[in-house]
Amino acid sequence: MGTRASGSVPKHQGFRTTCGREMRVGRLALGAEERPAQRVSLDVGQSPDHQDGAWAALTVAEARRLAAALLAQAAAADSENQSGAAPAGRIEVAHAGGESYVITARGHVILVDQPADAGGEDAAATPTELLVASLASCVAFYVGRFLVRHGLDRDDLGVVAEFNMATDRPARVGAVRLRIDVPGGVPAARRAALLAVASHCTVHSTLRQEPDIDVALVTGDIGQGRLAEQAS
Repeated sequence: MGTRASGSVPKHQGFRTTCGREMRVGRLALGAEERPAQRVSLDVGQSPDHQDGAWAALTVAEARRLAAALLAQAAAADSENQSGAAPAGRIEVAHAGGESYVITARGHVILVDQPADAGGEDAAATPTELLVASLASCVAFYVGRFLVRHGLDRDDLGVVAEFNMATDRPARVGAVRLRIDVPGGVPAARRAALLAVASHCTVHSTLRQEPDIDVALVTGDIGQGRLAEQAS
């Protein structure tokens, strides 16, 4: 257990691998004290038979690339241990420690977590933030296709989403505001059509017309789908 820094993520975290190596990940500051360069440290300890370990100080971007690569490889290895990659229309979620979970969709991997004040380590976005992000990115995709179809510039297209939680029960998102930024500009005659396309993206339409959702309790291997109890 590491001491927590800034009341959120522990400054150092570690575990022992099945082959007996001590893995340790942490944060450190390099350079001048007034303007330190933040790095993520990775320490792969010696093996039980004293084979050399390894150590690296990664930039934040490099640490994210390593995390993404590890998650992708873990998902691929997990799929190969089972029956291949999950087909389109199937998403699998697995506990990753603490309040974090790994989402796998067709071999692509996403991590979700909770902020520190909700008991998490704030290592990733929350599922609720991903819900809003799904809407914003779906709008961006539809708008991008619209721009290309009409010979307009899609470069640097951006969408900003802001949301508020509802103040009553059940817990849910109460409002979402989307702002579409097209640096290349949109002719006045095309703007209404662009907004209509954005408002009919797949995620937006799904939120407008609630899908049928079935929740079931399973025991054992989810991949084998052994149902223990059906929730109405």
